[in-house]
Amino acid sequence: MNGIGLTALDLGLRGAASGLFVMMVLVLLRLRPATPHAILGLVMSAGGAGFAIATAPFIPTTTFWWTLPVLSAQPVVFWLWARAAFDDDFALRPWHGLVWLAVIALGFTASLSWPMWPEVTKVCAKALSGLTLIFALLAMVQTVKTWRDDLVARRRLLRVAVLTLNLGFMAMVAAPALLPLHMAPLGTVANTGGLGSLASALTLCVLAMLASWNLFGANAATALPTPAVVAAGDAGAPHGTEAMAGDRPAVAPLLLRRLDHLMTVERIYRQEGLSIGGLAARLNVPEYRLRQAINEGLGHRNFNAFLNRYRIDEAKAALSDPTQRDVPVLTIAIDAGFQSIGPFNRAFKAATGVTPTEFRRQAPADPRAGAAETASDLRIRQAD
Repeated sequence: MNGIGLTALDLGLRGAASGLFVMMVLVLLRLRPATPHAILGLVMSAGGAGFAIATAPFIPTTTFWWTLPVLSAQPVVFWLWARAAFDDDFALRPWHGLVWLAVIALGFTASLSWPMWPEVTKVCAKALSGLTLIFALLAMVQTVKTWRDDLVARRRLLRVAVLTLNLGFMAMVAAPALLPLHMAPLGTVANTGGLGSLASALTLCVLAMLASWNLFGANAATALPTPAVVAAGDAGAPHGTEAMAGDRPAVAPLLLRRLDHLMTVERIYRQEGLSIGGLAARLNVPEYRLRQAINEGLGHRNFNAFLNRYRIDEAKAALSDPTQRDVPVLTIAIDAGFQSIGPFNRAFKAATGVTPTEFRRQAPADPRAGAAETASDLRIRQAD
């Protein structure tokens, strides 16, 4: 294929990728409420469309100068997206935005300093390339760290494909293309076509197709990190009950009963270092079946969250028990299965909205007195 054919194929792939990215942006804009995963997916899609256009052959260099510094912060967005996609407890913080703005500022410094201080541009370019690889590595660490406890089959498959493709794109295509390390004028290498540009276009197109399949697929709802379990304060609901329980696929009732016996009677969640594989071995079932039972049958998306639900319920009972008023909170946490006080405090507050000490302080000294008071209040309201 000659140069004209390669350029035409390059432009066609970039056009297809841009169209898919823009379509995803429009869909994500309509999501209510907007989750961190959706917000970061929107920013990533917009950045993907912008990068596909800004680095296309024959795009004016002036466009490249002003858009690439902003696009140079896409590795930060990708890292945050990986955290939001694969960590159900992730929340965006103000300092995340400051990191993103700092990388953009570095990109503009590299771009604007070229005419007068080319050495500054060269240093900033190396810094941007290094940051790209650092954030790609952080995203990989996030993927590996949470992969084992992930119970959502679709998300377990997609994380490997999406992250591998993104990491390869950033490390081999995006990082060298952001700001060339040699002293050629900024943008002349990235937007003149050739095999490097075609590889970038092909990677973008595959990434856009994979992301759109995830978003528009028949089971796309399971890929988005929406809350699947009822609020922890709803004591009347069974463990892991979903609001839309009727939409959940059927799971073997016998397996669920055996699992419930292990958790509520034998209290296996107290076992130190309990893993999904160890629990599957205890039940003598394949690991994938246990994952399906906990996810599709009980509504949990993460194995640690599943265990912590039982652990926190036990801790709440102990903290409310008048006979255990003098038992240290750390002892209660360790007895419930937590390894240290820090994770216990974070999980407890996330589930109840208060710290363990506050929960104990708010609990009535005598549960029977609290029940009698409630009954008395009810009679007063009925009399009124």
